[in-house]
Amino acid sequence: MSSSSRPSRRVVLAGAAAVGALSAVSVSGAVAQAAATAPAYRWRNAVIGGTGFVTGVLFHPSVRGLAYARTDIGGAYRWDDRAARWTALTDHLGWDDWNLLGVEAIAVDPAHPNRVYLSLGAYAQSWAGNGAVLRSEDRGATWARTDLAVKLGANEDGRGAGERLLVDPRDSDTLWLGTRHDGLLKSTDRGATWAAVSAFPAAPSATGQGVTFLVAVGRAVYAGWGDGDGNGTAGTANLYRTSDGTTWEAVPGQPVGATSAKVPIRAAYDRHTRDLYVTYGNAPGPNGQSDGSVHKLRTTTGRWTDVTPVEPGGTTSDGSADTFAYGGVAVDACRAGTVVVSTNNRWADIDTLFRSTDGGRTWTSLKDAAVFDVSETPFLKWGGDAPKFGWWIQALALDPYDSRHLVYGTGATLYGTRDLKHWAPQIRGLEETSVRQLISPPVGEAHLLSGLGDIGVMYHERLTASPSRGMASNPVFGSATGLAQAAAKPSYVVRTGWGDNGNGAFSNDGGRSWAPFAAQPDIAKNAPGPIATNADGSVLLWTFVHWDGTKYPAHRSTDNGTTWSEISSIPKGATPVADPADPTLFYAYDTDTGTLYASTDSGLSFTARAGGLPSGDSQFELVAAPGRSGDLWLSVKWNGLHRSTDGGVTFTKVASCWASYTLGFGRAAEGAAYPAVYMVGSTDTITAVYRSDDEAKTWTRINDDAHQWGWTGEVITGDPRIHGRVYLATNGRGIQYGEPV
Repeated sequence: MSSSSRPSRRVVLAGAAAVGALSAVSVSGAVAQAAATAPAYRWRNAVIGGTGFVTGVLFHPSVRGLAYARTDIGGAYRWDDRAARWTALTDHLGWDDWNLLGVEAIAVDPAHPNRVYLSLGAYAQSWAGNGAVLRSEDRGATWARTDLAVKLGANEDGRGAGERLLVDPRDSDTLWLGTRHDGLLKSTDRGATWAAVSAFPAAPSATGQGVTFLVAVGRAVYAGWGDGDGNGTAGTANLYRTSDGTTWEAVPGQPVGATSAKVPIRAAYDRHTRDLYVTYGNAPGPNGQSDGSVHKLRTTTGRWTDVTPVEPGGTTSDGSADTFAYGGVAVDACRAGTVVVSTNNRWADIDTLFRSTDGGRTWTSLKDAAVFDVSETPFLKWGGDAPKFGWWIQALALDPYDSRHLVYGTGATLYGTRDLKHWAPQIRGLEETSVRQLISPPVGEAHLLSGLGDIGVMYHERLTASPSRGMASNPVFGSATGLAQAAAKPSYVVRTGWGDNGNGAFSNDGGRSWAPFAAQPDIAKNAPGPIATNADGSVLLWTFVHWDGTKYPAHRSTDNGTTWSEISSIPKGATPVADPADPTLFYAYDTDTGTLYASTDSGLSFTARAGGLPSGDSQFELVAAPGRSGDLWLSVKWNGLHRSTDGGVTFTKVASCWASYTLGFGRAAEGAAYPAVYMVGSTDTITAVYRSDDEAKTWTRINDDAHQWGWTGEVITGDPRIHGRVYLATNGRGIQYGEPV
């Protein structure tokens, strides 16, 4: 991603040791029915289209039109060829299973078309839960689950490698699973239980990549190993194989190169020519690569050939170093010797796909003749005139029934072609956005404005189509950090975020068009935090928090961002909240001390009010009820929900729930005097989505066990014009909106 995109939800954390035994307990993963007391709600995505890193795509070798896709934090999908859209397969994973929305690998069984397997686990860090394997006999409609005793890393470095999960080509009951830090695992009961493969010769480490891919080569299985030294040193080879499922050996004659052939990324086997193609990088990717290669092994003779299309390290026309690695690889099941590979991390000359029809002797760059149509997802122009061919291209697949149907994943979408020239997003139904802010305006064309990770701010004039304006521009942001609307002047909206050409902007037409602030504090470029505007839009308060958590003094503007002055009396890093009825009032909750601060002079100064409230968590959230002055609600996670009706002088704990993570408001029910209240929290034993039509005296769960989406604690808001409609932020499954049936 560009520097304007940081810090992304895809920032990869440093490796840590994974611990635990290598056995697993099988548990049921079938989706339960919703509670009988819950009202019937229909949940859908507010359409954007993709927006995240598609890390793997797999066509089924035995079924025309059947394919699966995986993402780093947004679950897995099945392609419905007749409907030309993706169906989400893992939305049933709930709050406690948030880590399992990262899909490390997919496997299908060529002999049993309805079987599909997923290995899940976003992080291998000590603070993350263990991984799991899901197995299905009905193409992902229902699942059985095995919890592993090891951790996986679907959102860490190397997440575009693979696949790390494989059905043994000789026995459908046997599966192989490659891990980052715990070697190779094997199951002989179709994934119900797993054990370590002690005969696998490579030694795992606490910080390594481990097994990068598993691929069937006839009746043999080959395994890529990400921790070799690239020189073929004994014990540190990077490619192994077994012919009998019991004994393993390093593949003889494998390529050497301390950088060009250090980490095997992906492999594909041409059954016609019996050639195995392997792509390499000097690092696992998707970032941090600068060298790589493509090699071919004639498995019948053991002869290796370097078939690299273009060697990294040249110079572009502007003098930049053309460094990159190779990523995806796919062979044509219908045409012998036809293979496609992708470059990766090629920022200077832009990534491409190379295609060969003669076994890698000659190559053609598909980028050179590519014609793109991104009208279905206009944000892919990134505020410019045309889209890029792509970046982070490690997922690549060729339809085994259509030689001209080629798809590849990028950091933002999945492109497909049916003629090798004309490309369009093949992304319908796949929504992977990490959502940061949501506003439902009380008037205007759009019922929704959103602030998003990686793709800035969007104006949703329709919920069923990607926003026609694409990303908010002038300037373009990567990740949004703030979004606010003047309650009494909804045409005025402000936004903040990470960007190379300014970090704040305002709109006078409800978010349709934007202009940058005329000036900004120096700290804004490196620590753009949340922003608030008072009820009439005459005052802005901007707080600054670096991505590493460092907090800085807030700043205030009374001239629409032309000049700014530091406000020392508001706690550093505290998110300002405007009173929706009185333009002279602002509030801020100091999560470090558990103190509510208030300003009665339009943000010029703040003084402490209620204290002794829960502290120590920057994700505690303060919101103000619409149309009322001083009506504040404080969500403090498992410390519950607190409310103040006197502007934060006193707070009372709400007895109807024991946990509250995020809270918002929507149109009141018919005959009700108070807005509908929506919450992600807990009233009983589970964390779920709730609505209250009686001022939080009672709650009704409005999602069900099939619609949970992992972690949903960032933001929720109702629609002020439609009772019952609610918009919910997810961390990798886009914007979900629900309506009573």
